[in-house]
Amino acid sequence: MRAIHRGKQPSLAQLRAFAAVADHLHFRDAAAAIGMSQPALSGAVSALEEALGVQLLERTTRKVLLSPAGERLAVRAKAVLDEVEALLEEADAVKAPFTGALRLGVIPTVAPYLLPTVLTLVHEKYPDLDLQVHEEQTSSLLEGLSAGRLDLLLLAVPLGVPGVVELPLFDEDFVLVTPLDHWLGGREGIPREALRELNLLLLDEGHCLRDQALDICREAGRDDAPVTTTAAGLSTLVQLVAGGLGVTLLPRTAVRVETSRSSQLLTGYFADPAPTRRVAFAMRAGAARAAEYEELARALREAVRALPVRVL
Repeated sequence: MRAIHRGKQPSLAQLRAFAAVADHLHFRDAAAAIGMSQPALSGAVSALEEALGVQLLERTTRKVLLSPAGERLAVRAKAVLDEVEALLEEADAVKAPFTGALRLGVIPTVAPYLLPTVLTLVHEKYPDLDLQVHEEQTSSLLEGLSAGRLDLLLLAVPLGVPGVVELPLFDEDFVLVTPLDHWLGGREGIPREALRELNLLLLDEGHCLRDQALDICREAGRDDAPVTTTAAGLSTLVQLVAGGLGVTLLPRTAVRVETSRSSQLLTGYFADPAPTRRVAFAMRAGAARAAEYEELARALREAVRALPVRVL
């Protein structure tokens, strides 16, 4: 077996400097990105080249390029830095639960209606937790969770995504929001079949609530896509209903907030079993802070009992 001579071990600072240059291909931008002076960054990369015994960069007066060796070793350097970051996060989680940053991703059709409860819970029960909220659509949230940009998601399920664990919180019914003069306005016991004939206004593509509404229509026996007007958010959607352009479906947690903005709306309720959606936390399988997320889910289930939902 061929013996491998190993010189001086590279430092993490050297690896960070090289990874930054590999990302930016510019010494000044790379130095600014990691808070290091440009001479120190250049010296760190040179020291790494000396330690490894290979040329990582091709320097010209106008630009910086990765050498063939640099292309290969940049991938390794970034992987090492990611593992070190994971090590530090795991150590923090073990040392002190519910401290440090928690990057929570929330879908737009949950955020305005559930965040007040979440924020109050965290403020009162976990005051040392640095909760950072990111409102995005489901596909972006899942990408962020997979990439490590987000730690925990709050969204509608089921997701059916490998490597993602769901922590169900509650189920909530959908209700029908109509203009004042609509024949279903204010009624109870509305059969789902009524959806076959309605001019239903929906959110834009990409919102999971749009897909859920279309699924409800299909279950009611409607085969066409009842979409002539769409909106980017529920507030706009409800204003379109108030203006007489059609009707829409709202989750129960959104009704009070969204319908209070107009006196031109009525709410109708479906016959049992009403169409529903399930809201849950979602985390990476094997997450270092899984026990914390499960505890947070238990606490939030208790906190939402005052809302019009069925706690799981």
